[in-house]
Amino acid sequence: MKLCIKNKVCIRCQMVVEPELEKIGLPYNSVKIGEAEFIRNLESEQLKQLGLVLKKAGLLLMDDKKSILLEKVKSAIIDLVHYTEEQFKVNLSDFLSEKFYLTHKIERLKELFVNDELNLFEIAYKMHYCSVVRLSNKFRKFTGLNAPHFKKFKNKRRDTLDDV
Repeated sequence: MKLCIKNKVCIRCQMVVEPELEKIGLPYNSVKIGEAEFIRNLESEQLKQLGLVLKKAGLLLMDDKKSILLEKVKSAIIDLVHYTEEQFKVNLSDFLSEKFYLTHKIERLKELFVNDELNLFEIAYKMHYCSVVRLSNKFRKFTGLNAPHFKKFKNKRRDTLDDV
């Protein structure tokens, strides 16, 4: 379960959020700028408790889709400006469009993996990758999992297109 956090714009915010999550006993996969990913879905009481903890740190949980999208754009820009060392060679709208495109492409790959109707070679061809290796590398870079490993976990929650 991914939750978007408003005002979480730097590494120091991450250093505040992680100990707080551990203190209240919420197991998480990762905490990044603008979001936290939890191992399982949180119950309403846990969400309320998390909201209070974040509020004390000057942060807010977001549930409005427009705000979440805006926060994701802000996070992408912050990553680009503060944490990217290389020279930026495309304009910002191209960068954001590509990120949006890749997010949707990865969600489509997840769908094809879960449906299990095609093998990896067929999926690579269908999604216009030149090879299974290329598909696997892109998928791993984006999700942290390799494609065959993801295929084993059919119950892995996919994001809805509205949430992407």
